Amino acid sequence: MRNSCTFLASFLSLVIFLLLIPEDFCAEIIGGNQVDPHSRPYMVLLKGQKICAGALIAKNWVLTAAHCPLGKRAQVILGAHTISKHEREKQVMSVKKEIPYPCYDPNTHEGDLKLLKLNKKASLNKNVTLLQLPKKGEDVKPGTVCRVAGWGKFHNKSTKSSDTLREVNVTVIDRKICNDEKHYNYNPVIGVNMICAGSPQGGKDTCNGDSGSPLICEGIFRGTTAFGLPGKCGDPQGPGIYILLSGKYLAWISKTIKGTI
Repeated sequence: MRNSCTFLASFLSLVIFLLLIPEDFCAEIIGGNQVDPHSRPYMVLLKGQKICAGALIAKNWVLTAAHCPLGKRAQVILGAHTISKHEREKQVMSVKKEIPYPCYDPNTHEGDLKLLKLNKKASLNKNVTLLQLPKKGEDVKPGTVCRVAGWGKFHNKSTKSSDTLREVNVTVIDRKICNDEKHYNYNPVIGVNMICAGSPQGGKDTCNGDSGSPLICEGIFRGTTAFGLPGKCGDPQGPGIYILLSGKYLAWISKTIKGTI
């Protein structure tokens, strides 16, 4: 009887402990939480010299980050949930042509965008769909909650990317705050063509391997994952920085896909 009571007391203590855990406890994992398999059908897994991500914006075009190193043997995988497992939903392709934004500056991170023309067109279905570009290159107001998914690291001490697709919610932060001395201190400058987003408490961020992932704000594709503080993903002093899909970038994307430039 005593053993039964002891077990019951221990069990109730555990239940109470779990109920007292704050709601955003799991959100503190870098890269967020695992999404339902194939629930983000626009996501593209890029297996090149490093793991990156992108968005399928046309049947044979992917938008990603210019700084993502691909190489000649890079694989472009549509319909993926896991990196390592065989999945019948996957469509594996190669890159026919890489077209980085012509004014990309690796030092300032301005224009960190790249278009990938695939070797063939995707077969669209419920597991592989297009992510529509915004009609206008509007800015995103501070306080807006956005979501971003990727296969990047979910802990700073991890040496590997996540094997499964994960997602996190991040909040847009005013550029003035991101540029102040407590944050990036204008090194580099977080400009008008960038979005700064994270959490004032930290712990919600993209990380290594998430580069090129689409940032979606209020259901609209607004940016792509660019950079953060090296080795300090989730640090409140270095929120994630995304390239805003402003008017000039949208014009370049449209002209490139149409073959006019």
